[in-house]
Amino acid sequence: GIEMEALTAASVAALTVYDMIKAVQKDAVIDSIRLLEKTGGKSGTFKADEPRPVTDTITDPAAGP
Repeated sequence: GIEMEALTAASVAALTVYDMIKAVQKDAVIDSIRLLEKTGGKSGTFKADEPRPVTDTITDPAAGP
């Protein structure tokens, strides 16, 4: 369904960002691409229990340790 297309698009976007930053951020990680909510279709409505908070841990390598 459309949710699979959305998950694929999110994965490709994450991989594109990873590819762009891998030269400067060696320990970059793609984590937790998942469906949070959907309506309609054969399987009906779905809503994930507790969405985990998004954590932003991008660091500037030029800033040093």
